[in-house]
Amino acid sequence: MRSTYTYPIGTPGQKWAEAERIAWRKQTTIKREYQQEVVPKIKALSDRFSVEQYGALSYDEARYPLFCIKSNNWDAGKPIVLVTGGVHGYETSGVHGALKFAANEMERYAEHFNIIIAPCVSPWGYETINRWNPLALDPNRSFYQDSTAEESANLMKLVASLGKEALVHIDLHETTDTDETEFRPALAARDGIEYIEGMIPDGFYTVGDTENPQSEFQAAVIESVSKVTHIAPADDKGEIIGSAVVQHGVINYPMVKLGLCGGVTTCQYGTTTEVYPDSPKVTDEECNDAQVAAIVGGLDYVLTQLD
Repeated sequence: MRSTYTYPIGTPGQKWAEAERIAWRKQTTIKREYQQEVVPKIKALSDRFSVEQYGALSYDEARYPLFCIKSNNWDAGKPIVLVTGGVHGYETSGVHGALKFAANEMERYAEHFNIIIAPCVSPWGYETINRWNPLALDPNRSFYQDSTAEESANLMKLVASLGKEALVHIDLHETTDTDETEFRPALAARDGIEYIEGMIPDGFYTVGDTENPQSEFQAAVIESVSKVTHIAPADDKGEIIGSAVVQHGVINYPMVKLGLCGGVTTCQYGTTTEVYPDSPKVTDEECNDAQVAAIVGGLDYVLTQLD
């Protein structure tokens, strides 16, 4: 459905120039603090795992250090599992779900895998509750060579430093009501295109890779999450956010082509989770638990596929 809404920054039909990007950045505000809500949780894990700084954002290097959490006794013979959260900083359960998995579940899976977690890829976005970074770039469309998004470039360097391809990558996201009230209208304005209203699905779903869908793996994730929260149904077109539902609760995107975090590795088993935190049926903690359930369900399936 076409909308008569006009975004307050920019001229309809014209792409933003630097002036519009600056105007957009000036209207952002700090709403919560990474150093208070996230960093202490990461550092609290340092007595059980290896906590390493893999970079810092130049917007304020002291305020926005980037951390990863690695399982101990890294063993070249074990497959690698990568978990990423907060690529879109506003998607709260991606960050705190990753940390909850580390705190409660990571040790038992570390018997079988080398595990590395980057729980908050975009801390500026976390603080401003934003999808973009300060340059009005979407980190989750910026995973490509010579990326201009620092958040994406730093994570790509971390992945490259592992020296071996990950077997599993689970990228934790949310789909929120603000996707339609703020972020998609802003995207249309930035790109000088018409904003066409979409529909936010009520429930959890996953996004697989069009080039490597791994339907049984996706089904295992959905089954595990369904014990915690409800799964999003298809709309009357058989779609979720404009993409065909290929199996219960699952759509596919071409990860590499779109520059998505899900394409940062050439893993065999990959999924992008999408929690719906605005549902009246769930609490914030249940959203975190859904992210943990997604990781657990995925890893339990992968264990059945290993020799």
